[in-house]
Amino acid sequence: MAIQVEHLTHTYLPGSPFSATAIHDLTLTVEDGEFIGVLGHTGSGKTTFVQHLNGLLKPTEGRVIVDGTDITQKGVSLLDVRRKVGLVFQYPEYQLFEETVAKDVAFGPKNMGLTREEIDERVHWAIGQVGLSYADVAESSPFELSGGQMRRVAIAGVLAMRPQTLILDEPTAGLDPRGRRAILEMIRRLHAENHMTVIMVSHNMDDIAALATRLLVMSHGELAMTGTPREVFRRRTELKAIGLGVPQGAELCHRLREAGYPLPDDLYTLDEVRDAILRLAGKTPEGAEASGKGADA
Repeated sequence: MAIQVEHLTHTYLPGSPFSATAIHDLTLTVEDGEFIGVLGHTGSGKTTFVQHLNGLLKPTEGRVIVDGTDITQKGVSLLDVRRKVGLVFQYPEYQLFEETVAKDVAFGPKNMGLTREEIDERVHWAIGQVGLSYADVAESSPFELSGGQMRRVAIAGVLAMRPQTLILDEPTAGLDPRGRRAILEMIRRLHAENHMTVIMVSHNMDDIAALATRLLVMSHGELAMTGTPREVFRRRTELKAIGLGVPQGAELCHRLREAGYPLPDDLYTLDEVRDAILRLAGKTPEGAEASGKGADA
């Protein structure tokens, strides 16, 4: 299921003294099965952009086509759109409201008019997909869970709608390192095992480097660059110029090259840099074959 964005422009409060254009003439296509990382400084238009993809926001100009349907047209069922494109907001746990986890996860499927059996099946499936035990949490209050568990429940509520595309806006914001790693592994698995298209907004370059197959870099409401992580992160100077950094591996590689080490200029993970240094020293990197296979993942 492709998503096509054509000449998208969004202006907040048009015609007023407070008018501000957040997106300028943006055109791109999200292909089925991609894992896209959306990067940009605060105010670059990242969140405004992704909120157009399931009809939460309407463009001032341009259009968004989801699975062949122009969702900007009058009469289009936004419920149908949101069955296909699920959006998980930043701090989604703030939207939990039911008395039990099972009821919260069931909220979306109930609104779809599914049978009791279908709803129960989806709730069991979604809770399992986010790495929680149905038996352990289903009848618990979501507000008695840890922060990371609450976020998983909120994501499960979106997954229960069985979207073909999952959009996550800063999914690890506010979590401790352990919770952050768990959420990222969950997202990686959702993409790999369900062949789901994932679009993730993040300011963390290392998170994006570990997961995304393609990057969109936004600056002042425009698409500044796009490409694979390897293609984008080698453009360190341009990224710095628009207020963005690079992953730790790319920064280390740059500094080692400045110090005279003959390393390739497109390394962006710490494993890649380690393996390249070992090769320079004439040693065979332990696990180098596995690292190389995952370098572009």
